[in-house]
Amino acid sequence: MEMMVDVAVDFEDYFPSMVQRMGAEGFIMELCDGFRLLMDVERGLITFESLKKNSAMLGLSDMRDDEIACMLSEGDLDGDGALSQLEFCILMFRLSPGLMDDNGSNQLVEEYDVI
Repeated sequence: MEMMVDVAVDFEDYFPSMVQRMGAEGFIMELCDGFRLLMDVERGLITFESLKKNSAMLGLSDMRDDEIACMLSEGDLDGDGALSQLEFCILMFRLSPGLMDDNGSNQLVEEYDVI
């Protein structure tokens, strides 16, 4: 018999404060740096293999393969099984409630026209 376990995860959204501190352009550059950290250098995309390999740097070495696949599929807009830099940035915005509220998105639009 399988047992379902509810696990509460505390999540603090640092992206809005990063935008305030770094400005919109600095924040976008930081997201791009994060993308480069996780991507497969040869393909220029975040692939299953590159995310699995590089997730240890993020302290996520215990992630299961199905969790990695789920992360990729969440942001894979074109269905190629990998994340482009644009797909990665869109995913990061979607995962940040503070950036998606009126104040966060308005600040980015006004400063950098990113949304």
